[in-house]
Amino acid sequence: MDKRATGIDPPRRSHEAGPLRWFSALSFPIWFALVTMLGGILGMGTYTFLYAQGTSYFSDDPKACANCHIMRDVYDNWNRGSHKAVAGCNDCHTPHNSLIAKYAVKGINGFNHSWAFTTGNFHEPLRITAMNRDVAQHNCIGCHENVTSLMNHAESNEPTDCLRCHARVGHAQ
Repeated sequence: MDKRATGIDPPRRSHEAGPLRWFSALSFPIWFALVTMLGGILGMGTYTFLYAQGTSYFSDDPKACANCHIMRDVYDNWNRGSHKAVAGCNDCHTPHNSLIAKYAVKGINGFNHSWAFTTGNFHEPLRITAMNRDVAQHNCIGCHENVTSLMNHAESNEPTDCLRCHARVGHAQ
């Protein structure tokens, strides 16, 4: 019987029902290609994460920043500098206002650094991005509030820019 005779829709076959019905329409070669690509992406991603000691980036250990060879000089200079006694990399380069903001910045930077160093598409010497500059600026003012609160920049509409004069602080040779 059809709908015209009874007014009732015939039951759907299970492969036609549901939001995943398009899966059944794919041929084996397409399935194989998709599964192979997904496996390759997951496999290479896992290998790269493990090879690059990815879990170390979840810590606050400054040695994690030196995993990448281009950061070795920066790490060595910090290691000899005055900030070593009071601040690690994350104290200056990640937000302090929330754990979510801290790991969001770490995630963004981790992805950008991985992409840049994997593709070789980065400027040498490294340059700070606007977002990271803002984070460092905010942290400078926060840690040195007793000094920065005494500065009067009434003649300027722009806020104090610590990095204008202290760009190499923490990384100076």
